[in-house]
Amino acid sequence: MVFSSLTFLCVFFPLVFLLYLLIPQKGAKNALLILASLLFYAYGEPVYVLLMLASSLLNWLIGLKAQGRRGLLALAVLVNLGFLAVFKYAGLVASSLGALIGAELPFAEIALPIGISFYTFQALSYVIDVYRGDTPAQQSYPRVLLFISFFPQLIAGPIIKYHDVEAQLAERTVSVEGVATGLRRFAVGLAKKVLIANTLGATADAVFGLAMPSEQVNIAVAWIGALAYLGQIYFDFSGYSDMAIGMARMFGFHYRENFEYPYISRNIQEFWRRWHISLSTWFKEYLYIPLGGNRKGRGRTVLNKLIVFGLCGLWHGAAWTFVVWGLFHGLFLLLEEYLPIRKLPRAVGWLYALLVVCVGFVLFRAESFGQALYLVGQMFTGFEFGHAAVAQTLILLDPLSVSTFIIAVVAATPLGLLVANKLRARHADKPGALTGAAHVGSYVGAFALIALSLLALSGGGYNPFIYFRF
Repeated sequence: MVFSSLTFLCVFFPLVFLLYLLIPQKGAKNALLILASLLFYAYGEPVYVLLMLASSLLNWLIGLKAQGRRGLLALAVLVNLGFLAVFKYAGLVASSLGALIGAELPFAEIALPIGISFYTFQALSYVIDVYRGDTPAQQSYPRVLLFISFFPQLIAGPIIKYHDVEAQLAERTVSVEGVATGLRRFAVGLAKKVLIANTLGATADAVFGLAMPSEQVNIAVAWIGALAYLGQIYFDFSGYSDMAIGMARMFGFHYRENFEYPYISRNIQEFWRRWHISLSTWFKEYLYIPLGGNRKGRGRTVLNKLIVFGLCGLWHGAAWTFVVWGLFHGLFLLLEEYLPIRKLPRAVGWLYALLVVCVGFVLFRAESFGQALYLVGQMFTGFEFGHAAVAQTLILLDPLSVSTFIIAVVAATPLGLLVANKLRARHADKPGALTGAAHVGSYVGAFALIALSLLALSGGGYNPFIYFRF
């Protein structure tokens, strides 16, 4: 079940939220959320819900005695990474070994459990927090299970760290303001996903789905595909995060931001402070700093960053293209340590960062290294304007795609916030009236976005979530 489905929007979520409001006891509210989360996951993964239960139970049991005990921490790491190795990376290992020895190794294809990378990292964060003494071991298994399985963030994040929500698992408040704020945030995320990401995604798929090399792919077609995917992945994933944060807020949980306008970044270091914040901070807290960070000399710092970004790429998918994508970003981070890139003029720095990110996402999206190299090559050297390429360009530049891309460019910047702040400053002498009008307008806009999204979904069609496969 996905958030942008009529089943979820019109049946599952309204029913669960209504029952949550009607149940008075705190323990019963948690029980309802656990049951709803298990049903939500079982809707798409009826067997693998048992894997998630086993993961949460093992991590809870280890966590009970993990404080200061390195052996139990090692066991937790082995168990959690073992789950990932078997269900996510076994095929990659088998195919890679087979290529090295020149023989095809027998391997049984295993379906990837949805969201396993997300809930595994959450479970690990709990055990590591307990081991370090940052938080006491949770004696209640249901609370640990709720932390890991809570349906808003279960299958595509954001990755929640246990110490951030420990108190909320026991005590939280549902308020009118919180419900209204959460619903508005959910509406924005739904519109990002349904109205922008799906439209741009269809354009990106049309380009990446072409047989390559092809007379249909020139510099224009290659850039249309690259920019469409640049927009799709941001609005798809940030939209999902907005929906997750909004729903959690409605239930009384406060999650940290996961995206802060990453496409306005002026260097790659800034990009990773703004993109998928929950993942980058997870790697920083639980891998980069324990490896020594930048405290053990320049050479060790270089190695640590390459390890972190190589594993970050591997976390995204069981293919070498993802690993190279991670190392690609790690390489530019290292260059920024030794070259004065961060001192570039604002506009030049922005163009540099966006170009690196865009080229990187071509590699991220491509089905193979060959396709990635061909498309990147065409982006800079594909000056062929034959009939097939021109026709393909005109097909891709239909009015809906062009208008959606223009909206996406504006929505990917904090322009709306800047306008709101200027209006607030201009009418500082009458803040009450302005605030009231702004609130009413924002909620009217939220319901309009929901209505438009439902209208778009009612027609069926293209509606994937990119990060489900991670």
